[in-house]
Amino acid sequence: MNVVRTFVRNMSQGKKWEPLRKVGIIGVPFEKGQKKYGVSVAPAAMRAARLVDHLKEIDGLDVKDYGDIETVGSSENVNVDNMTHLSSVSACNKKLSECVSRVLRDGRIALTIGGDHSIGVGSVDGHYSVNEDMILIWVDAHADINTNKTSGSGSVHGMPVALLVKELSDYWPYLPTMDWQVPKFSIKNLGYLGLRSVDHYERLAIEKYNVPAFAMEDVEEHGIKKSIKHILQVLDPNNEKPIHVSFDIDSLDALEAPSTGTPVRGGLTLREAISLMEIIHATGRLRALDLVEINPALGNESDRKRTIEAGLCVLRAALGFSRKGTAPRGVLDLPVQTHSNK
Repeated sequence: MNVVRTFVRNMSQGKKWEPLRKVGIIGVPFEKGQKKYGVSVAPAAMRAARLVDHLKEIDGLDVKDYGDIETVGSSENVNVDNMTHLSSVSACNKKLSECVSRVLRDGRIALTIGGDHSIGVGSVDGHYSVNEDMILIWVDAHADINTNKTSGSGSVHGMPVALLVKELSDYWPYLPTMDWQVPKFSIKNLGYLGLRSVDHYERLAIEKYNVPAFAMEDVEEHGIKKSIKHILQVLDPNNEKPIHVSFDIDSLDALEAPSTGTPVRGGLTLREAISLMEIIHATGRLRALDLVEINPALGNESDRKRTIEAGLCVLRAALGFSRKGTAPRGVLDLPVQTHSNK
């Protein structure tokens, strides 16, 4: 049996998945999917904030840092209308796809630290090559499902979902350097949460394919728990598919995470994001997680610290940190302090 599926259980037989207790960290210091300097510094900033130590504090979690992938762009001259730095985006994502697949085959959750959200192409592609039955939860203020014909900016970080899903493959021209990535993932296995800045054509695609999409007004109406549970029920009614979460820090309200390139007010609270990731962790099916768009070059020191700390909280919740705390092993009773009479 594939080591990645060691923990798969048949729900019809009354058995459960167990959370995978191993994680592999991949840094992707890449920023050419958008136009602002600084997001490439995020993997180093997260490590400097003791990312590995914070994860190792989670009871029973085995943490391995695979380092950063090489993000030097291709020297090939590529010209695709309204699609900037395509060759660099392609080269980075190809390497990331291979690395994510390797981490998963090592029996670990693949934790990818970006970088901008264009790296979702490589992360999801690498996961799909190992688990073709995976579902994808895209947590973001933006839908990222534009093509080069519908994008207003030409930045690829607004296009990764459209590049991944097979249902939109006919809407693209030929993309030089992207031959390695064949869109196979189905939009039927995609869900959105946190949306509040969706372009017209993106909304059309979401409605055309009936993608479960909880915008912030839906989260406000139904609450975070019912929102994510509904998405999981629609995508995976039998509770049997591996989960990939691609978490853009701008899904949080700009007050919670100000150091990001495209902040949008009115987003998730940090408490909601933590609850979301705790619910996904509890399924036992999380197999890949991206954290993207933290930009330490934006804002002041307080902004940077708040944003990085928010990212750490999201990751810890996804990987099993309990807000209730954990009891020390082998201790059955609380220590009792006795007072001698003098």
